[in-house]
Amino acid sequence: MESISLEQADIIGEIANICIGTAATALSMIINRPTNITTPKVEVLTKEALLGNDDTILIKVPYTKGLDGTNLMVLDRHDALIIANLMMGGDGTSISNIQIDELTLSAISEAMNQMMGSSATSLSSMLNRTIDISPPIAEVVDLKNTLNEGEIDSFLSEEFVKISFHMEIGDLVDSEIMQLYPPAFVKEMCKGVSQNMELDTQSVTEDVPQSSNTATQAAPIQQPQDSGSMNNASANSQGMINENMMNSNMNSQNMMNQGMMNQNMGAQNMIGNQVNVQNAQFTPFGAMPNQVYQPENIDLIMDVPLEVTVELGRTKKSISEILDFGPGKIIELNKLAGEPIDILVNGKYVAKGEVVVIEESFGVRITEIVNSKINTGKTK
Repeated sequence: MESISLEQADIIGEIANICIGTAATALSMIINRPTNITTPKVEVLTKEALLGNDDTILIKVPYTKGLDGTNLMVLDRHDALIIANLMMGGDGTSISNIQIDELTLSAISEAMNQMMGSSATSLSSMLNRTIDISPPIAEVVDLKNTLNEGEIDSFLSEEFVKISFHMEIGDLVDSEIMQLYPPAFVKEMCKGVSQNMELDTQSVTEDVPQSSNTATQAAPIQQPQDSGSMNNASANSQGMINENMMNSNMNSQNMMNQGMMNQNMGAQNMIGNQVNVQNAQFTPFGAMPNQVYQPENIDLIMDVPLEVTVELGRTKKSISEILDFGPGKIIELNKLAGEPIDILVNGKYVAKGEVVVIEESFGVRITEIVNSKINTGKTK
């Protein structure tokens, strides 16, 4: 990999991984299908490496603000037809009769527009500047024969960076999607992300108080050794990310320590000024006079009306027995004839009595008080 360094390959892989993750979420929402895209693979290729494939859908995504260049996305024809069918309200299964016409390419372009729009938003956050794209343009390209550079883009005439992902859309799509970048475009993105990370690191370092000299310093980023493997570059890029996170944590920790120090100094100042602190005084509950049952207090509620109920007895019946109720039906209760009946006040059992007849009305004669508090406060 000569046109970009191993470190740049690792950085662009991380950038693509984040951007394509948000793009997959956007695609999943518009086609209403679960969409998964795996970790990217970064390669530097020439146009000959793209030859030998069937008709392919190529989507050009020009950047109009924040970056100067073009991103080419390569989709398999079958996968593109499924996405187009889902975009137009289909189920993604009946694509045998679908032709790649202007309407189909428009649906594919709109899907890519949503994906790359979300990707540009994520890229804006990483570069700390606005990134805009123009509407993607989809076209059919024959990769079986030698490519005409003017038909696709001039950067394919030399080496270019290929970032490939494994894409799954439910049980409909299980294949590869590619992004092609010019090396200069990749270097620009890597430089922008690195500079943004350095600015963040400097900002965090300047915010750390001078008293935190004992804080652990982040290890410097080491350049990868020439091992011929891209995996060796991941430590370098990861070190930059970890350094940024470490400095952020140091800043937060020092802010917390400073706040605790200020609180302790405030407490010491209060002690030095000999603030008068006394225990709260409360009146014991036992010392309060019990006035609940005083006769003069009971007189205040003597006119409150209460409901008195006389209960002859109770019983339980099933639903089927209740449904058989009718005129003339006799219901046997749980009390025997001549047994005292229950007297309830506001639903509470307070006394027993017997039924009497007063002229033409029924009455009850109290024979026993079962609640000892019923006569509390009464004078005899």
